[in-house]
Amino acid sequence: MSTANLIEVKDYEYGTQKIFEQAQDFLPINGTDYVELYVGNAKQAAHFYKTAFGFQSLAYCGLETGNREYCSYVLVQDKIRLVLTTPYKAQSEIAEHIKKHGDGVKVIALWVDDATSAYEETTKRGAEGVMAPTTMSDKWGKVVKAAIKTYGDTLHMFVERKDYTGVFLPGFEKWESEYNPGSTGLRYIDHMVGNVELGTMNEWARFYATTMGFANLITFDDKDISTQYTALMSKVMTNGNGRIKFPINEPAEGLKKSQIEEYIDFYGGAGCQHIAVATNDIVFTVSEMRRRGVEFLHVPGTYYDTVGNRVGEIAEDLAILKSLGIMVDRDEDGYLLQIFTKPVEDRPTLFFEIIQRKGAKSFGKGNFKALFESIEAEQARRGTL
Repeated sequence: MSTANLIEVKDYEYGTQKIFEQAQDFLPINGTDYVELYVGNAKQAAHFYKTAFGFQSLAYCGLETGNREYCSYVLVQDKIRLVLTTPYKAQSEIAEHIKKHGDGVKVIALWVDDATSAYEETTKRGAEGVMAPTTMSDKWGKVVKAAIKTYGDTLHMFVERKDYTGVFLPGFEKWESEYNPGSTGLRYIDHMVGNVELGTMNEWARFYATTMGFANLITFDDKDISTQYTALMSKVMTNGNGRIKFPINEPAEGLKKSQIEEYIDFYGGAGCQHIAVATNDIVFTVSEMRRRGVEFLHVPGTYYDTVGNRVGEIAEDLAILKSLGIMVDRDEDGYLLQIFTKPVEDRPTLFFEIIQRKGAKSFGKGNFKALFESIEAEQARRGTL
C-alpha cells in the first residue's frame, strides 16, 4: 500500500505522529442518509419542524403500517431527512432513552454503497457493533442496514439503498399531508457536533481515525474557545471526501460551568449537541424562520462594530445581518455566515446552526467569543452558569 493511500492522524495520547495502515476509501460515505431523533411526541414534533423549519412530509410507519412498537414520521427538505420516533409502550428501549435524555439524536445514518463492508471494516478496527448487516425488503426493493456505537447512546447506522426505489425504507408508507408549509431554504447537513465528557475527546477522535478512517481536520483548544468564565476544546473529524464532518467537544477548566457541562448534565451523558444545516441564502432562511417562531441566540450589537474590519468586504448588507443576528467570519478560502438557534426543547440540549459558506471551509473561529458570551447569557438566565 502506498503512502498516498494512507491517512496521517495524530496519536493524541502520546503526542507522536502515526500512519494508520488503512486506505482513505476503506469506508466510502456518500453523505448523511438521515438523522433520527427519539422524541416524546413525534406527531407534534413533526408539526413543529414543518411549521418552523420548513420541512415537508415524506414517510410514516406506525400502527397503520403494522408497527406495534413505535411510530416514526419522516420529514425532508432538499437533501436533509429527519426521522422523529416515539414509542407506544412505556417499557421499551426508546422510552428509556427519552426518559434519560429527553428529545435528542439517537441515530446518525450514513449513506454507503456497501453496508456489510462498512460494518465489517469498522468492527474489525474496534467499533462495537449493535446491529449486524440486516436486509429489509418490500415491493420496492431491498435496503441493507448495519449499526455501530459511538459516543454516549448515539449510533451510526450504515444504509445501503442502491437496490431500493421506495419512498424511504421498507416498512414505511408515503405520508400524505395537506399541511406542508414552504421551504425555508435549508439544503443539507454541513456538520454535526458531539459533546463528550471531560478527558474523552481524544479517545473519540482516535475512534473516528482508527475505526472509520477519518482525519483530524482542525483542532481548537481552550485558548481558541473561551471567555472570561468558560472554555472548551474541540477536534473536527472528517471523512475522506469531506462530506461528513464531526466536531467533538469536551469541557475545559473555567471559572463557571461551560455549555458542554450543562449539556451533559441535562442530557444525561454524551450526545449530539447541534446539527448545522446549510443554506444558499441565510438572510432569507433566518428571516423566514424568525417569522415562523424560531428563537435564535442574541448577538451583542457591539459585535458588529468591528466585524467589518475583521472580515473585510462581503456581499451582504451588514445592517441586515445585524438586525437578524447573523455572524460573519473569514478564512483563507473565503467567508461564512452563521447563526445558532436556542435549544429546540425544554432541556438546554439540542440546537441547530444555520450556515452559509462563501468559500470558507472553517467553523467560525472568529465568532467563538461572541457566540459563547451569548450562550453564557442564556445559561445565566437558566441559573446553570
